[in-house]
Amino acid sequence: MRASAAMGCSGAQGKFAYKLLHDLFANYSNALRPVEDTDRALNVTLQITLSQIIDMDERNQVLTAYLWIRQVWVDAYLSWDKDDYDGIDTVRIPSSYVWRPDIVLYNNADNQFTGSMETNVVIRYDGRVMWDSPAITKSSCKVDVSHFPFDGQQCRLTFGSWTYNGNQIDLVNGLDTADLTDFVENVEWEVLGMPAKRNVVIYGCCSEPYPDITYTLILKRRASFYIFNLLLPCIMISFLAPLGFYLPADSGEKVSLGVTVLLALTVFQLLVAESMPPSENVPLIGEHQCLGLQPRVPHFPGKYYIATMTMITASTALTIFIMNIHHCGPGAKPVPRWAKKFILQYMAQLFFVYEVGESCKSPKRQLGHRPTVQVVSGRAAKEEQKAQTREENSDATCREESLQQELLPQGLSSLSGQQDWKETGTCKNLESSREGQQHQVCVKSPCLCHHNSLLRNVEYIANCFRDQKAAQKRSGEWKKVAKVMDRIFMWVFFVMVFFMSMLIMGKAI
Repeated sequence: MRASAAMGCSGAQGKFAYKLLHDLFANYSNALRPVEDTDRALNVTLQITLSQIIDMDERNQVLTAYLWIRQVWVDAYLSWDKDDYDGIDTVRIPSSYVWRPDIVLYNNADNQFTGSMETNVVIRYDGRVMWDSPAITKSSCKVDVSHFPFDGQQCRLTFGSWTYNGNQIDLVNGLDTADLTDFVENVEWEVLGMPAKRNVVIYGCCSEPYPDITYTLILKRRASFYIFNLLLPCIMISFLAPLGFYLPADSGEKVSLGVTVLLALTVFQLLVAESMPPSENVPLIGEHQCLGLQPRVPHFPGKYYIATMTMITASTALTIFIMNIHHCGPGAKPVPRWAKKFILQYMAQLFFVYEVGESCKSPKRQLGHRPTVQVVSGRAAKEEQKAQTREENSDATCREESLQQELLPQGLSSLSGQQDWKETGTCKNLESSREGQQHQVCVKSPCLCHHNSLLRNVEYIANCFRDQKAAQKRSGEWKKVAKVMDRIFMWVFFVMVFFMSMLIMGKAI
C-alpha cells in the first residue's frame, strides 16, 4: 500500500514537473536579457572555486587552472507558484534552455577559446537561476623571475561580460576571496591566497562602464627541488675553482681544472635557461652560478651563475699569469727587493708557504758552515796518523831529489828534467847558500802548476757552475713567488665563494 502510494505521488509530481517546464518555456526566449524593466541592470553574482593548478608555463607565461565557476542571477520570466505545481520549488534543466550572461575570462590565453561546460542550471520558484560549471582555463600571467628559485608569482584572472556594460549587467562578488577548500596541492607551487576585487573600467572604445572581477592568485615556489638539483651542485662545483690555485704548477692541470669547472656551470646554466621566459629581470641563480655555476632567459645568465662564472674566469686568468711567473727561465731578472721582503718573507709566513723540506718549526740552514768529521774509533785515528807520516816522508824525498839534480852536470840535468816535466806538483823557490840564486824545488801536492790551460778550463767550469747556481736561485725565488701568490688567491677565492654561497642559502632560508 505504501509503495503504491509513493509511486503514485512521484508519478503525479513528474506530471507537474513536465507541466511546469511546458508553462515556463511556452513564451520564453533565451536571446533576451530577462528583466521586466530594460533600464534596470541585472545583478549577476560570480563565485570562483580553485580546484587545481594544472600547469605553470613560465617560458610562455601561461597559467593553466581547473576552476568551478558559479553564476547566480534572477530571471524574471522563470518564476512560479510552487503550490500550483504540487510543491515543486526547483527544477534542473540544460543551461542552453535559459538566458546566460556572457561572462568570459578577459586574459584568456587559450588558442581554442573553449568556455565552460554545458551543465544544467538550477531554477528556483522565485526565478533565481544558479549555474555551476567546471572549466579548465588558460590565462596569461606575467612571470617575474628576479628571485628564482625563491620567487613568488601573482597571476590575475579577470572575469567580466563581453558585450553587456555596467548599465545592463552589474557583476557582484560572491565572496571576498576564491574558495580553496577543495584545492588539490601542487608539487611546485604553494597557494597563499586568491583574493577577489571588483573593478569598473571605462575603455577607450566605449563610454559606458564595464565592471569586472579580478581574482589574484598568489603563488610561492617550492624551492627544495631546485636547491638539491641546481643550487647545491653549483655551490660544490664553485668550491672546486679555488683548488686550482693549490695544484702544483708542474702538474699541467691548473688551467684545465678552471676550464672544466666553467663548462660544468655552463651546463647548469643551459638546464635552467630552457624553462625561463625572456625577461629583463635577471634571476637569482639562473636564467643562467655555478658560481655556479647559475637559480630562464636563454641569452642571459642569472645573478649567482654570472657571479660564479666571472669568478672562475678571473681565477683561470690569474692562474695563467701565475704559471708565467712560475716558469721564469734562467734569463729572468732577479726578484725585486720589495717582493723578497713582502712576498717571500711576510706573505710566505702568513700563508704558511715553505720550501721542500722546510717547515715553520725547523730553523733555517746557515750558509758557509762546513761540516766537521769526528773520529768514531781508535783504528780510524791510527790510519789517519799513518797517512800523515807517509805524506811527510814523500815531501822529504822530493826535496832531496831536487837538491841532487842541482849538483848533476848540465846534460844529465836536462835529461832528468824531462822526467820531472811529467810529474805533477807545485814549485817552490829555495835560496842556495853558496851562490845566492833561487832554485825550483818540486813538492808533491794536488795542484797542477805546469798545466795553465787545464787550470783555465777548471776555472771556466767553476764559473759556469756558479752561474748555473745563481740562475737556479733566481728561478727558485720566482717559483716561490708564484707559490705564495697561488696560496693568497686560493684563500681569497675561497672566501668569495663562501660568502656568495651564504648569501644564496640565506635567501633560501
